[in-house]
Amino acid sequence: MDLEFARAFAAQWQDDWNSQDLERVLTHYHDEVTFSSPMIARFTGDPSGTVRGKDELRAYWARGLELIPDLKFEVMDVRVSVGTLVIDYRNQIGGRVYEVLTFRDGLVVAGLGAYGETLAR
Repeated sequence: MDLEFARAFAAQWQDDWNSQDLERVLTHYHDEVTFSSPMIARFTGDPSGTVRGKDELRAYWARGLELIPDLKFEVMDVRVSVGTLVIDYRNQIGGRVYEVLTFRDGLVVAGLGAYGETLAR
């Protein structure tokens, strides 16, 4: 993982989310992806806060787009690690969120969303 790839990915990720075209977003994710977020628990009622597989991820994000029709992300910063990148972004209500994404063979295989104060809103 290098910073050039991470920055290009984050810019595309932002554009894909802001298009609200869920299939466009999902092209970056492996069929067997695992994703965790406190918003999963909130939107689905599953206290584990985790979805497994692209179909479950699609269902969770479709529900999120239903509930947040004005969704918009602005990437603030990007960090890299071994096979992983972190996207620091501002959402439509001005909250800062961190998306941690781990890649295998060019696709996201694991991810998590980390929230601060915006989780209470």
